[in-house]
Amino acid sequence: MEEQKKKILCVGLVCLDIISVVDKYPEEDTDSRCLSQRWQRGGNASNSCTVLSLLGAPSAFMGSLSAGPVADFILEDFQKFHIDVSLVSEHAHCALPASVVISNVSTGSRTILHMNRDLPDVTAEDFSKVDLHQFKWIHWEGRNAEEQVKMIQRVVAFNAALPRQQQRITVSVEIEKTREPLYELFPHGDVVFVSKDVARHFGFLSAGAALQGLRGRLKPGAVLVCAWAEKGADALGPDGSVVHSDAFPPETLVDTLGAGDTFNSAVIYTLSNGGSLQDALTFGCRVAGRKCGFQGYDGIGENFGNSLKTKE
Repeated sequence: MEEQKKKILCVGLVCLDIISVVDKYPEEDTDSRCLSQRWQRGGNASNSCTVLSLLGAPSAFMGSLSAGPVADFILEDFQKFHIDVSLVSEHAHCALPASVVISNVSTGSRTILHMNRDLPDVTAEDFSKVDLHQFKWIHWEGRNAEEQVKMIQRVVAFNAALPRQQQRITVSVEIEKTREPLYELFPHGDVVFVSKDVARHFGFLSAGAALQGLRGRLKPGAVLVCAWAEKGADALGPDGSVVHSDAFPPETLVDTLGAGDTFNSAVIYTLSNGGSLQDALTFGCRVAGRKCGFQGYDGIGENFGNSLKTKE
């Protein structure tokens, strides 16, 4: 029971998403009405916490936040989803990152304009103060990789000092952006999520090709996961075997914003509860596909219950 109460920590970005929903993508230098507009808490690690919480996993977020009314909105939304924010670092004189998102209901596409002026990412020094005993899994959204490697090394040392029978912390990393410094995270994750964009940057034209081409960058026994949108996802297991899941698109594609974060979270949720890699991959595709059928995340609680556990 003690192990079951341990949380999943996500380290990375939280920002404000200002989402305009349109029926067609606007032409440049035109004035048009949107169908709706909303504020939403965003950022990969922040979104992952939301999905984990809605799936039933106790989650915590570690990242930086500014002060002021927008930050108050962010903190209230974390609270709404019962996410632990005790590890948030506040920077009173910085601007909160924000994304302007154009969500096209005709195609399900999302176009993002992101601004991050001066808010620093959390550091290894910040992480040195974290009580690691409360976590069973820690996930890093690849950002300031040099500092994140130091954080992971602290977890490795922590695990090595644990009694043999005690559950060790699993480390996962997400390498989403095509930025060279992020690639140093590859050998540090027990589970590594690599994006389609990064895979294509390396010249791979499918998830399967990416797994084989990037496996040499992993540490021995690590898992590599690559989702490929409507083509589903592939994963390379610790023994070198490859598993695949088809995609599960919704009847109507509505909102793909956060689909990748949803997929990652559902995979982590399954693996952290002892599920197989195949089960995790299939559940990830199922949950991400279902999420694309409605705006935001509020429908996850109702839609991602027993209906997801039945075979389709």
